[in-house]
Amino acid sequence: MRKKIENLVKGFVKDGPARNRTRTEWGSPLVGFAGAPDPLCADLRDWVSKTHFLPTNLLAGARTVIVYFVPFNRKTAVGNRKGEKASLEWATAYIETNRLLVELGQRLSEELGKEGFQSALVPPTHNFDKKRLISNWSHRHLAWIAGLGTFGLNRMLITEKGCCGRLGSLVTDAVIEPTPRPKREFCLFKYDGSCKKCVDRCFSGALKVDSYNRKKCYEVCLTNAETYSQLGLADVCGKCVSGVPCSFKNPLSRNDFLNPES
Repeated sequence: MRKKIENLVKGFVKDGPARNRTRTEWGSPLVGFAGAPDPLCADLRDWVSKTHFLPTNLLAGARTVIVYFVPFNRKTAVGNRKGEKASLEWATAYIETNRLLVELGQRLSEELGKEGFQSALVPPTHNFDKKRLISNWSHRHLAWIAGLGTFGLNRMLITEKGCCGRLGSLVTDAVIEPTPRPKREFCLFKYDGSCKKCVDRCFSGALKVDSYNRKKCYEVCLTNAETYSQLGLADVCGKCVSGVPCSFKNPLSRNDFLNPES
């Protein structure tokens, strides 16, 4: 089941540009699995929000959370380095990837249904409290629990393919072996303090080494949404993940970082 899901996700994303005639192209996605009973899922009510859903809030009998990271191609990410406004390509990729994630979740749900399993879907974005700007289902935190990476200083999840991309997830009652979590940090700053380029890239000052002003950040995102309103809802910025060492990879990717016992 695990390999079948991984292959389905990779094939669906690979065929996305041709199927939907998108301007965006994507790299090969990553797929991770978290056990719904994992105590860390319940801990998100302390770390993220008291109202954060448990997997069983979405699906009675939930056993597994499937999480997938769809990386943008380098051209999209590199083009977003310049200026203070998000690039047209970045805004387009944000919207088109959100649509892809919705379609991918539906396809996964259909395939799981054919195997006799139930599933529940969560939107890739805009499932957050508009006043507090806090989500009731954090794809990033579920991706961390599912072993896809660790959090950077920029509050984004750094995967083995970096942090330039989008995350989606699905809850199912299928029992699938969880993905092991990384043993050490992927963030250079958290590892040895040698990098804070994401902070330097944040022109608004919302991101600092010791704090994050989510309202100031969202104001920038809404400015970009107004600029690109003809595309759809592009409330995005992405400067803190563009042009940094972790844009396209885990900068500390060595076997001993993932398996220090070996």
